[in-house]
Amino acid sequence: MRQHFTRWAKHTNGIYKKEKQWLCTIIDDLDKIVETHTLSQQGIELKNQSNEKVARLLREEEIKYYQRSKADFTLMGDSNTRYFQLVANGRHRKKCMYSLQQEEGRIEGQEELKKYITNYYKSLFGATIDGNFTLDESQTEDIPQVTAEENDILTAPFSEEEVRVAVFQMEHNKAPGPDGFPAEFYQNF
Repeated sequence: MRQHFTRWAKHTNGIYKKEKQWLCTIIDDLDKIVETHTLSQQGIELKNQSNEKVARLLREEEIKYYQRSKADFTLMGDSNTRYFQLVANGRHRKKCMYSLQQEEGRIEGQEELKKYITNYYKSLFGATIDGNFTLDESQTEDIPQVTAEENDILTAPFSEEEVRVAVFQMEHNKAPGPDGFPAEFYQNF
């Protein structure tokens, strides 16, 4: 599944690249025409649409590399440069394991690595041992209990100030919550 997704992602990047090249060719051709003649209304609309599509594709590419690089400093107005692409791709290469050198020899290939790592941890943890563990709730002698006063504090409703402090401690430009709004929304409104 992962391999299929990687191929799809590379294919999508290729499609975006070809679309950008095609749109840039259209824009260049229209610019050459403008040097000698005036554009018709249809030509002007085509050029505007092409410019908008190129801007949209560049923005999507910038967002993709920003997310992959997990860099927070692009908030200061940095542009999508080769640096961010290298950071994103470098992080991906660091996380991926291609081979493993062991006493048995070199292990290569994703399937072989998965088998070896699975067997290693199975042998490390061994077979399950039946113990005397029980879930009997009446046996609480060795477990510290919450006092009535502590329970009142734990079950008290949240104050507005507690919520405000928690919301303003959250970082900007992170994933939205279950309601679809990021922390910035609540911090500003």
